[in-house]
Amino acid sequence: MDEFMQVAIEEARKGRAEGGIPIGAVLVIDGTIVGRGHNRRVQEDSAILHAETDCLENAGRLRAGEYRRAVLYSTLSPCDMCSGAILLYKIPRLVIGEHRTFQGPEEYLRSRGVELVILDDEECLRLMLEFIAANPELWDEDIGEE
Repeated sequence: MDEFMQVAIEEARKGRAEGGIPIGAVLVIDGTIVGRGHNRRVQEDSAILHAETDCLENAGRLRAGEYRRAVLYSTLSPCDMCSGAILLYKIPRLVIGEHRTFQGPEEYLRSRGVELVILDDEECLRLMLEFIAANPELWDEDIGEE
């Protein structure tokens, strides 16, 4: 298992333990973690604190060149909002734990030059399947479904 995805999974578990949605993310620049986060929409009563946006917020202000050397790890395929942040900051590489339970605009990201690596990780999948089965309404809310 990739060490950085393992940290993202730890973040996902932390979110689940807090009563939130088990999705985690890590931002890595030059082999060093500069930000980490997890979905905190429930915990913070937030409209936008998905794992990726929480991770970027926790990384703080970075220079454009730093983002262009970054790799974003996410336990789940990013949604439209989080994909927009990836494009805005021109993060060139995205490592996704799994995209079977939810798939964001991956082809669009690729068309804009983002390299995607799909791990199809069993732990990431299990976390989401268990959560979705236990909390279908909360899951639908998180992805903007009714």
